[in-house]
Amino acid sequence: MAGDEVIRRNETPAERADRNFNDILQELRVTQTGVQVLFSLLLTVPFTQRFEKVSDFQRDVYFVALLLAAATTILLVAPVSVHRLLFHTGEKPWVVKVSSRLALAGLVLLSLTLTTVLLFVSDVLFDETVAVVTATVFAGATVTLWFVPPLLRLRSASERMADQQQAPTP
Repeated sequence: MAGDEVIRRNETPAERADRNFNDILQELRVTQTGVQVLFSLLLTVPFTQRFEKVSDFQRDVYFVALLLAAATTILLVAPVSVHRLLFHTGEKPWVVKVSSRLALAGLVLLSLTLTTVLLFVSDVLFDETVAVVTATVFAGATVTLWFVPPLLRLRSASERMADQQQAPTP
């Protein structure tokens, strides 16, 4: 099937690690700024006059959103710290492995953060039922778009690699 071929590169392990880490950094650039802006905005919410009128449920949801945004920021910035502390040690493959895991965990928390913020705002604007339904649909859509396709593809990756290795070369 077109697009199913495994890309083979003629690169050393060090070159592969460098390329993979640069890929991670590019991906993190997409998310870091947005998460940091969201976290900053969440920090200002309790200091608005309207915040005094939120229900206990809304206050609790807001606090969860704030904590999730902080944790998301930590996870998405952590690869920079890992690299900075180990950049000169020859540990780039390990840095890439750990950074990839941190970034993935950060994306999971980002999904939870966005869902929780949406739950909070929807509950302030409408009612708890509308808010819960909206947040649930959003969470389902996010998981479906962000995680399901790559995880399904990952399940069959080893089969595609084995097929490529067994295929005769023209």
